[in-house]
Amino acid sequence: MATILVVDDELGIRDLLFEILNDEGHQVELAMNAAQARSIRATLQPDLVLLDIWMPDTDGVTLLKEWATTGLLNMPVVMMSGHATIDTAVEATRIGAMAFLEKPITMQKLLKAVEQGLNRKWAGAGRGATLPQASGLTHSNLGAVSATPSAAPVLPAVLQPVQSFDLSGPLREARDSFEKAYFEFHLAQEGGSMTRVAEKTGLERTHLYRKLKQLGVDLSRGKRIGSSQ
Repeated sequence: MATILVVDDELGIRDLLFEILNDEGHQVELAMNAAQARSIRATLQPDLVLLDIWMPDTDGVTLLKEWATTGLLNMPVVMMSGHATIDTAVEATRIGAMAFLEKPITMQKLLKAVEQGLNRKWAGAGRGATLPQASGLTHSNLGAVSATPSAAPVLPAVLQPVQSFDLSGPLREARDSFEKAYFEFHLAQEGGSMTRVAEKTGLERTHLYRKLKQLGVDLSRGKRIGSSQ
C-alpha cells in the first residue's frame, strides 16, 4: 500500500508501530534517530513519516524544520510525543506537520492519522510535490476520516472452521482454546483485517492485538484465507 517511515528512539514503540502498520499492509521503515531518518528519507521517499519529537541527537521539530527549509517536506508528517506542550505541537504544525499524536497513542488515533495523511498525499500533493503547510492542526482537532469498510468476504463451507474443545481440562485452557478459535474464525471472515475484526468483536484495536498475541493466534492465517476468495 504505502511506505511509512517511523522515527522514534524507543525500541518498543518502533516495534509496536511496525507490527500495527505492517499488519495493515504497509511497508514500514524504522529509524532510531534523525541521522537514520535522513538516510531513509533520501533513499526511499516515504509516503508518510511518523516522527517523534524528543530524540537524543536532533529533535523531531528541528528535523521537520530542516526538511521544510530544504524543500524535502513533500510527504505528510505526523508528530508524536508523550511530553510535548501544546506550544510545541502548534510550532510543528506551523512548520508543516499535518497532525500531532500524544503518547501513549491509541491504535484508533494512529490509523486515522495515517489514513488522513495518505489521503492527503495521494489526493492532493502527489509524489515529488511540496505539501502546503498545515494551519491550526493539533491533537485536539485531528480529523476522523475513515474509509468505509468493504463487505466482509463470506467463506465457502469447506473453509468454515470445525472446532472441538476438551471440556475435561482446566477452565482457563478451555477458555483460551475457545477464544483462539473465535478470533481465528473472525480473522478468516474479515480477510485478516484487524480493523473489521475489532468492530465485529467489539474490542478496541490495541486490546484486540494484545489478546491475539497472548493467545498465539497466527495473524497471517486470516489474510491467506481471505485472499483466496
